[in-house]
Amino acid sequence: MHTVKRTVLVTGASSGIGRAIARNLLQQGHHVIGVSRDRSKFDRQMDSFSVVQLDLSRLNELPQKIRELEQAFPEIDAVIFCAGRGQFGSVEEFSYAQIEDLMALNFTSQAFLVRALLPALKRKDHGDLIFIGSEAALKGSRKGAMYCAAKFAVRGFTQALREECGKSNVRVCLINPGMVKTAFFEQLSFEPGDHQSNFIEPEDVAEAVSYVLNSRAQIVIDEINLSPLNKVVKFKKFPE
Repeated sequence: MHTVKRTVLVTGASSGIGRAIARNLLQQGHHVIGVSRDRSKFDRQMDSFSVVQLDLSRLNELPQKIRELEQAFPEIDAVIFCAGRGQFGSVEEFSYAQIEDLMALNFTSQAFLVRALLPALKRKDHGDLIFIGSEAALKGSRKGAMYCAAKFAVRGFTQALREECGKSNVRVCLINPGMVKTAFFEQLSFEPGDHQSNFIEPEDVAEAVSYVLNSRAQIVIDEINLSPLNKVVKFKKFPE
């Protein structure tokens, strides 16, 4: 299948799902702009790959940083939103600053990016906004109130944004994976089970993104839910 080569901005591109997506897109010949807090995580230079160091949690700096990004890469015609982090616990275990920080990175920064990039995207012949959500956007869970709130916000945002973009050439898609085997779980008290049927690979999510990006321009894939065949949650024992 012949695909038109795209210029794709990928947030959270230095690890996990974002890294798998960036690698997949590069293999297809697209130009990828990888956003990360720490550009040193990209260990080698590659053709068609540009690195942008940007801390999305610093909301007060974002408008100016995004303007600079637009000026440097006016050809951007797709954005994949992968940046985010997990933090779990009952609501009273969160400080006020932690609540603010979690929402800033997992939701508000994405809204800022869309706000800045959407006008130019609407002027292009073809544009895509693809959000990596979570199964936490579909159902609230114990110890997940704040994380679920952020992911529910992303889901509501994409549904409304899809309506707003309905008369333009910009497509909006949300992909909700279950537990993906990445470093996301390193600092958490739980992780998926060990069997291959207990988790999703980052490459599985990358394939879903590729399917959406390469689909016929006249259709919209609103939402994709990805789940492991057998959901098993394993709780860790940390030393006292």
